Amino acid sequence: MNAHQVKDWNGRSGDRWVANQQRLDAMLAVFGEAALEAAAPQPGERVIDIGCGAGASSFALADRVGAAGEVLGLDISHALVARARALVPTGSPVAFAVRDAASHDPQHTGYDLLFSRFGVMFFDDPEAAFAALRRALKPGGRLVFVCWRGAGENDWIRLPLDAVHGIVPPLPQPDPEAPGPFSFGDAQRVTRILDASGFTGITVTAFDHAIPFGAGANRHDAVEDALDMAFAVGPLSRALEGQPDDLRAQAAGAVRAAFAACPGDRSVMIEGAAWIVSALNP
Repeated sequence: MNAHQVKDWNGRSGDRWVANQQRLDAMLAVFGEAALEAAAPQPGERVIDIGCGAGASSFALADRVGAAGEVLGLDISHALVARARALVPTGSPVAFAVRDAASHDPQHTGYDLLFSRFGVMFFDDPEAAFAALRRALKPGGRLVFVCWRGAGENDWIRLPLDAVHGIVPPLPQPDPEAPGPFSFGDAQRVTRILDASGFTGITVTAFDHAIPFGAGANRHDAVEDALDMAFAVGPLSRALEGQPDDLRAQAAGAVRAAFAACPGDRSVMIEGAAWIVSALNP
């Protein structure tokens, strides 16, 4: 299960996220904080962080549960878990493991909270995955995650691709329910999946917030950093693979102009749209 994702996140995607870890964590921080407030982890609780990446969300959870608590960060990427382990603060009650969260480990049961910051949208069989995850929760335990809404609602996807329309051949349109960042864009689908997985008390709440995309000491540097980031990660990077230098330069000019039209002084502020989802283990 999830073989393609395991291969990808232990290859190109994992390497790109490690290389851009600080920029990506800054981009996602406000969404993680909103999900953390919804989850309300308490001192002494035991938490699993699903798709923990380089550990930013795991460290935030550890701060909440304190020394008496426990946080287990799971990710399928060896490179990201290695990065997370290298960043663990001294004395933090957090551990990391390379593991597909869709495969239940009988040793990991009785947890109070399952949490995820954009780490649950990649399962081949999401119903089976969430059913397996639910087995790690104690009765009355809770699930809270944040996931993206539709690609058209998120400027980190929409803005660069709209800018290069007519310059770069368009990417094939994926199945909206295929594993990927926007596979949970339909709130009704999310509810169906969790209900079929045995969760109750399901709520799906829209959360919109500006995203700092790129950063720099001044406006010019921020726009250039945003351009570099768009070329490094996300669908634009895939659309430009194998394209000639003149076309890439034309695309860069169009994307730079699109970012320059956005607000922000030391970062380019773009719009982000997500769901914050919560549910209970009966």
